[in-house]
Amino acid sequence: MTTGIIGLLAGVLLPAVQTARETARQIHCKNNLRQIGLAIHNYHDAQRSLPIGYRSDLSQETAFGWAVALLPHLDESSVSVCINTNGSLISPDNDGARDLSPDVFLCPSDPKLITFELFPEPANQLVPTPHSANPLTTLPSANYVGIFGNGDADETPGAIGEGTFLGERSIRLRELTRGLSNVFIVGERTARKLPSTWIGTVLDGEDAPGRVIGHCWIGPNRKDADECELDSRHPGCANFLWADGHVKAVADSIDTTLYRNLAKRQ
Repeated sequence: MTTGIIGLLAGVLLPAVQTARETARQIHCKNNLRQIGLAIHNYHDAQRSLPIGYRSDLSQETAFGWAVALLPHLDESSVSVCINTNGSLISPDNDGARDLSPDVFLCPSDPKLITFELFPEPANQLVPTPHSANPLTTLPSANYVGIFGNGDADETPGAIGEGTFLGERSIRLRELTRGLSNVFIVGERTARKLPSTWIGTVLDGEDAPGRVIGHCWIGPNRKDADECELDSRHPGCANFLWADGHVKAVADSIDTTLYRNLAKRQ
């Protein structure tokens, strides 16, 4: 009798505990995005533009991601001083930085993959094959990517999208003519979709630009979505940062047209 009562109570309480824990993780995730949003606005106030989505080094071999520029505004100066943006991302100068994953870039609902290996882009991108080559480098993980727009940055000439974080070009907030409260600028992505990073990428790596920026086409958490789209481990939703700094969970069921429009600056 006692065993049965304990089992019944466990069956009732365990889901409630799990729900409470996930709610706390969602709040933590939203707070991360709010910090990133504040850092973006502080950067814009100082530089009169948003950070470049990804900026190539002089050799055109690697590129540094938009989040690198935010480190001083995120109280991550200890990480910032480890990065030499005047050289290659994969130079020995940056070995230490490539092992660092600041908590502000990690959603607690996604199991912590601290680093991941980046392999070369397969010769035939339409036919997935097991990796046979050696990895190009190891990169630190992140769960938040800049919004490129509707198109795939990996397949867009010049990496010029409709969103706010583009390849080799910075955007000013005044260019967001749809209104700051109507535009996504950062969204979530899990390691199960595509391991992503805050620091940058090797340009001939697999899904290279997609490691730091993503696009909105089908909807969050859709199984039929491209690997460079957005997803989360929050049940039924993913968190997004808007250009005005507010953070909101976007339901998996969001209207597709609305979802695409929210990823456009104009």
